[in-house]
Amino acid sequence: MTRRSKQSGDLFIEESGQLRLVDRSVEQQALEKGKVECLRMTFDSEDARRAYFTDRLREKLADPEFRKTAGFPKGTDEDIIRMSDAPWYTACPNPFLVDFVRVYGKPYDPKERYERDPFAVDTSVGKTDALYKAHGYHTKVPHLAIVPSILHYTEPGDIVLDGFAGSGMTGVAAQWCGSASAEYRKRLEAEWSKQGLAKPKWGARRSILNDLGPAATFIAANYTLPFDVAAFSRAAQRILAEVEKELGWMYETLHTDGKSKGRINFTVWSEVFTCPECAGEVNFTEEALDPSTKRVHDRFPCPHCDAELTKSRLEKLYETRVDPVIGKTIKTPKRRAALIDYSVGSARYEKVPTSADAAVLDSIAAIPLPAEVPTQELPYMHMTHERARMDAAGITHIHHFFLPRAAHALAALWRRAAAERDIRLRNMLLFTVEQAIWGMSLLNRYSPSHFSQVNRALNGVYYVASQSSEVSPWYILNGKLQRLISAFSFSRSKIGTAATSTGTCASIPVGDAAIDYIFTDPPFGENIYYADLNYLVESWHRVLTDSQPEAIVDRAKKKSTLDYQSLMRACFNEYARVLKPGRWMTVVFSNSSNAVWRAIQEALGTAGFVVADVRTLDKQQGSYRQVTSTAVKQDLVISVYKPTEALAERFALGASSPETAWAFVAEHLAHVPIFSSVEGVADVIAERTAHVLHDRMVAFHVQRQLSVPLSTASFLGGLNQRYPERDGMYFLATQVTEYDRKRNTAAELRQLSLFVIDEASAIQWVRRELQDKPRSFQDLQPTFMREIQNWAKHEQTVELKEILRQNCIYYDGNGPVPSQIHSYLSTNFKELRNLAKDDPALIAKAVDRWYVPDPGKQGDLEKLREKALLTEFETYKDAKERKLKLFRTEAVRAGFKAAYDGQEYKVIVSVAAKLPENVLQEDEKLLMYYDVASMRLGDD
Repeated sequence: MTRRSKQSGDLFIEESGQLRLVDRSVEQQALEKGKVECLRMTFDSEDARRAYFTDRLREKLADPEFRKTAGFPKGTDEDIIRMSDAPWYTACPNPFLVDFVRVYGKPYDPKERYERDPFAVDTSVGKTDALYKAHGYHTKVPHLAIVPSILHYTEPGDIVLDGFAGSGMTGVAAQWCGSASAEYRKRLEAEWSKQGLAKPKWGARRSILNDLGPAATFIAANYTLPFDVAAFSRAAQRILAEVEKELGWMYETLHTDGKSKGRINFTVWSEVFTCPECAGEVNFTEEALDPSTKRVHDRFPCPHCDAELTKSRLEKLYETRVDPVIGKTIKTPKRRAALIDYSVGSARYEKVPTSADAAVLDSIAAIPLPAEVPTQELPYMHMTHERARMDAAGITHIHHFFLPRAAHALAALWRRAAAERDIRLRNMLLFTVEQAIWGMSLLNRYSPSHFSQVNRALNGVYYVASQSSEVSPWYILNGKLQRLISAFSFSRSKIGTAATSTGTCASIPVGDAAIDYIFTDPPFGENIYYADLNYLVESWHRVLTDSQPEAIVDRAKKKSTLDYQSLMRACFNEYARVLKPGRWMTVVFSNSSNAVWRAIQEALGTAGFVVADVRTLDKQQGSYRQVTSTAVKQDLVISVYKPTEALAERFALGASSPETAWAFVAEHLAHVPIFSSVEGVADVIAERTAHVLHDRMVAFHVQRQLSVPLSTASFLGGLNQRYPERDGMYFLATQVTEYDRKRNTAAELRQLSLFVIDEASAIQWVRRELQDKPRSFQDLQPTFMREIQNWAKHEQTVELKEILRQNCIYYDGNGPVPSQIHSYLSTNFKELRNLAKDDPALIAKAVDRWYVPDPGKQGDLEKLREKALLTEFETYKDAKERKLKLFRTEAVRAGFKAAYDGQEYKVIVSVAAKLPENVLQEDEKLLMYYDVASMRLGDD
């Protein structure tokens, strides 16, 4: 039985000088008293606990089947064990997660009442927080941005999962829910109160963090596991002092007074080029850099022939040498030390390197590389061989990233950090040292206009500039160390609140329905090549990412958008397996590619999730807005839910019926926001509109490979019979009162933004134009022509008359004036008020107008339109062209649906092959039918 933590504390001095009591849990106090509890087991000491779980991990690693797990990192048993801190962190799939859930989780109870509305997060909040900045990573959603969503969707003690955890901010956020300052709590509670939300339930949540990259999980584990900050400070200072004693001579330079010795802060290395006119050598820094302004001249003279030069005209000069590490002759760009920045006491100086400085560099280059420096050959990767050519920079092996002096310094730091006996201190020391790897390499650009030369590598790429800044270990780490001590002094991480695993998100080692909430910021298309970018740091740990299951669009690994979608589907399938029914997942999306956006949507749906809300933060307004178009220009927050067990059981029988369709609609309406407004203006909620509800119902059936039980006409008619309608949206009977109450507080209603690019959007536009103002063809035509200027190139033009004929009703003057036209005329023309519907004056004004039919007649029109579209689709089936250049996407959608209903999967696949690839990948409906048809044919 888990014991409740008895609180004790330590005093810490805040920056203001105030004393603060930091709580210590039972586990922390046990370190002092001897006994240690871990996963309901008691050990005599912390060493005994670690020895026990290390032995269990070693036994697991000896199992060949365990090593066959998808996404298993590349590394020896000992390297993986050395990086791990079992059971809380393993640099491989964590075999102790099952125990973590067993001890701390709550079994799924279908009787438990759980209701939440979708909740959006502001991903820009907290990027200046000291803890967030304690360790850089390629992308990070700040923990302070995640805290509100965890508070909203979970209760204290619930388990939160992030399968693409990166640096572990979800885990930090889960802990923060129980340790946030009084000021933060007060501010958040005030914000929630203003939004009409209930007060959050404060208290720590537990987290499971997973990532494919060992570099990522190592950061995440160190963020979420407690350690002795004072002991860490002492150990780090000791290591820096020892390295100073051992290698300080490498960073000494004679001051210009000829007497004093200075300590080098950084040395600027310049590439040497040749002049295209005289072939003379041109040291780029010496000739192009203005020493007074510290800016590079666009044009500068050749020092030999005085020809006017630009960077683009120069030819890179290479020199050859034997690399003793690999025993081969290599060719590298010629680089020379051009400038030294150094300190004498507290004063800073600059100087041009002397012959004495050159002699020191030569003597360092003659010393063999230490064993700690990784020397393996760079594998063929997009970021090192396609996006950038590292071989052109003279880098074919890992050690080529470092100049000799930097390699020796890093090795000395790494050796001492790795020798620390206490695992938590050791990992935190390595956590510190690894942050100097990029910054002490040739990737560190010289940026003279910046205050500091620390961490000047270009983010997200391997790029070696013509001027690089070789920094000393003290220059790069002294300030970092102080910031780490400050940031973690106020951290309240506790043992047992987070467990970290390394492996693919498609295989999370926990049981079914074990997780209460998922927050995830997955990789998006080819935004960031995580495995490639982590390779340099992971080489020092000697545990490398298995990039085979990495969800990415990668030409070097021959992974297309469809491959990415398949990999993401596997990850979302796993999310759906481990998440409790009826619970939520928040997906943060950061990509401008429509094809990737569609791939994510299709992968979510196929996995069994249902999208309830998609929003983007309007950074100017500071508010969230719905996203309804296919174009993605901003970061999105996608709220999805796993259907309840009751609904899942209906579909598990393998048959569909009108009842299953309406059961889905009822559940979906229960999960969709009831009301949304920005600055007093109410929004139309897209998920509550008839056609979106219809699309969701169809997708829910198709993605489960079930027949669609309702035609469009039947669905639209049934929707009006079953659910109250307000402002073109549909509600449960229990929701409509709340909507009416909140709607009365809004001054107006904002319609969904709409861009006419194809037939479907043109139909929506026409219906919107005629909904409240029935008009004649002549009145509507000029406006329609303006709206269709951005018509998609592949989309066959559809005439306005045809759209009207297939979707609206024309009043020719025979019979009474339809109520839709009568309502508009009597409201807007005084002389037509209180007239009977068959009054000649009213008829004369109403004749020749088109109007939107009521739902009953709309169903009849849908049938006629579908028939026309299917006739068009037949021509695509029989077309001899290999690729269709011009077609009606609506006809293809109708044809795919009919083929799916008739189980004609080959028809879907064959016509899909005739479509432009971008059309198929960017159309949610076409992609859905194509994926299901491909899977069915594969099964056959």
